[in-house]
Formats: sequence, structure tokens, C-alpha cells
Amino acid sequence: MEKNDKSKKQIPLRLSPSLYDKIAAWAEDDFRSVNGQIEYLLTECVKKRYGKNALSEGNEKEPPYVDFEN
Repeated sequence: MEKNDKSKKQIPLRLSPSLYDKIAAWAEDDFRSVNGQIEYLLTECVKKRYGKNALSEGNEKEPPYVDFEN
């Protein structure tokens, strides 16, 4: 998935101070930046949800519909 940093999307992200502090401490324990830790955690969540090959090149199938109203 990673071609280079220029191909990555940038998004604004707002976190509560307490959540940021926990992620920052976790990132330090894992020798990652906070940004790297957030990307790692999101990647692991997507793999868990859609399968370990979900982020492979050529695997851009439509995610299943989820009805959050019910």
C-alpha cells in the first residue's frame, strides 16, 4: 500500500487531551511517532474488520453497507 509519503492522504484529526496523551505514551513505548502510531492502529483495525489483505494493492472492493440507524 505504501508507495511514498507523498501518496498519503492528509486529514485533520481532533483528539481529546487524554486520548492524545495515551496514544503518545503508547507510541513512545512502540518507538513510533504519534502519527505513525495512529496510522498503525487504524491499519490494524481495518485488517481486523476487512481481512489481512484488505489494504493490498488491487483490493479496493466496496465495503459492506452498515446501517448505523438500527
